[in-house]
Amino acid sequence: MGAPPLRGEDHALVRPYLVAHERREEARRQRARRRVLWLAVHGIDVGPRVIHGVEVTA
Repeated sequence: MGAPPLRGEDHALVRPYLVAHERREEARRQRARRRVLWLAVHGIDVGPRVIHGVEVTA
């Protein structure tokens, strides 16, 4: 069929700082998910502030 999509990490044409930025962003999102899960286990709800375009208030 076709060639598999190229990965930026596999090619020298992609600047290393771009890959590092993507990794930092993914690590930040992972920390946020873990923090929300830890708080939920302890009974603290920090759910989304906007659901389907409507702001949710406490």
